[in-house]
Amino acid sequence: MIRRPPRSTRKESSAASDVYKRQKIHPLDLQPRKVVGVSIPLSGRAVFNPTYETKDAIRTNLINYFLTGLGERYLNPTFGPELRNLMFENINQEMFSRVKSAVQRGLSEYFPRIKPTDFQVLGNPDSNTVTLLLRYAIQDTSIEDEVVINFEQ
Repeated sequence: MIRRPPRSTRKESSAASDVYKRQKIHPLDLQPRKVVGVSIPLSGRAVFNPTYETKDAIRTNLINYFLTGLGERYLNPTFGPELRNLMFENINQEMFSRVKSAVQRGLSEYFPRIKPTDFQVLGNPDSNTVTLLLRYAIQDTSIEDEVVINFEQ
């Protein structure tokens, strides 16, 4: 039996892939004219405002997820946390823990690449407001961002 050394098929890498490997930028962000998603609210010149970076698209998707009620999407009835229903309950620690578990369950199911670094549910019973603060990082990239949503009555 003749043993041969393993073949090394070295591919030349492009400058864009080198930048991705060093800085961990999402590959779509290296294509400046490529639209990644649509931003909310839908009120642009042609109704849709495009987003050109992964960070903006994921942030918009998270806001859309938080503002969608459970069962609101016709063909995807499990999309969206039950936040609207929980907002009509008394503001207390039990409600905060239910909101946190609903959000964490949804993030793990619909946004598996998002890793929360800080998640807070803050409430003010006197003014009937609840604030969600989610700081997160996107796995395998250097992208970090936060989403703040205020629920007021």
